[in-house]
Amino acid sequence: MSSPPIEIDASALPPLGMAPEAFLRDYWQKRPLLLRNAFPGFESPIAPEDLAGLACEDGVLARLVAHERAASPQGRDRWLLRTGPFPESLFPTLPDRDWTLLVQDVDKWDADVAALLPAFDFLPRWRVDDIMVSFAAPGGSVGAHVDQYDVFLLQAQGRRRWQIDDGPDPPLHFRPDTELKLLQRFAPTHDWVLGPGDMLYLPPGVPHHGVAEDACLTFSIGMRAPSAAELMGDWVDTMIADADEGLRYRDPDLQPAADPYEIDAAAMARVVEALNLLRMNDPDRLGDWFGRFITLYRAGGEAAAGADPRSRIEVEWDLQQGGALHRHPFTRMAWRRARRSARLYVAGQEHALPARDASRVAAAASIDARLYGALGDDARDLVFALLGQGHYRLLTADAAGADGVDGDD
Repeated sequence: MSSPPIEIDASALPPLGMAPEAFLRDYWQKRPLLLRNAFPGFESPIAPEDLAGLACEDGVLARLVAHERAASPQGRDRWLLRTGPFPESLFPTLPDRDWTLLVQDVDKWDADVAALLPAFDFLPRWRVDDIMVSFAAPGGSVGAHVDQYDVFLLQAQGRRRWQIDDGPDPPLHFRPDTELKLLQRFAPTHDWVLGPGDMLYLPPGVPHHGVAEDACLTFSIGMRAPSAAELMGDWVDTMIADADEGLRYRDPDLQPAADPYEIDAAAMARVVEALNLLRMNDPDRLGDWFGRFITLYRAGGEAAAGADPRSRIEVEWDLQQGGALHRHPFTRMAWRRARRSARLYVAGQEHALPARDASRVAAAASIDARLYGALGDDARDLVFALLGQGHYRLLTADAAGADGVDGDD
């Protein structure tokens, strides 16, 4: 059976050029795919100067990567990394080429960038990490590297050349002379130039190298992929915190020791038995742990309670007058069905709610009077409590109009 194509024109059925089921079956975490015209006629919702301004703000995760080319073929090039926030005076001093500005979580700071996310709703939203936006001067790059998560690389402005190594067992040794994890050797099997609206999907572990052909913007829609060590570390911490002190190593079947200094096979079997007492065999406990973990994992910011909370009657009045509760951009939500009641997970918290309400609250970036009124009493109580914790911001109809914010969910 022949392999699916590595390059397609997606314009007939954007953004994937095929049904999501076919993409997930044939490409997801299996092979790369270049999607020409994934977003036909695409125009970047953010300008390079706006991205530079964002990189100057406190609390924004930004990096600047510069490439100093070797002076001779026998010389060694250099890669330099700086982290933000940056002074505004920096950008006019940068050279005309060979540097890249990268800003994480731009979807949390810019609603127009966040508006791209529904195009990826064929994936669980809790799997999506962020939209990183990079601006590169001509020749700008971050070097040949490999990611351990799925990523969609959408060309937003200008042109970028992408090379990938889709061969079996590519070399993955890193250069020792830079703090960036750059590959020592990179032998591309494919070479493409992407223009606005083109998108490259890369599963984990595929070496790739992108170089700006001209001044360009690239959007990286990256996935959350905690390592087994990260999962195990948080899981063990939870197990330790919840452990019953009465659960201990026991040896009621102990026999006289042949050698009192030997840790024998029977002792090791009892160690395994003691550890197994801590196993999370309850699916609901395991699900609650993971829901709390994944809604906090790699969070770039957090909500904080406001200084002057409004009363509930005032909030509900404002909703009736056309206001809306807008979720904090760094507050992640997900939900799960459980045996007795569904669970809503909010930035590491868990809350019992009926499945219908948990689903609606998790999916709503904003809550207006119609949605609020359709929720049950427990869900409305929770929404008000989350407002008090800073997970929502109340915008009255007047304020929403002044800010250009649509109050509909």
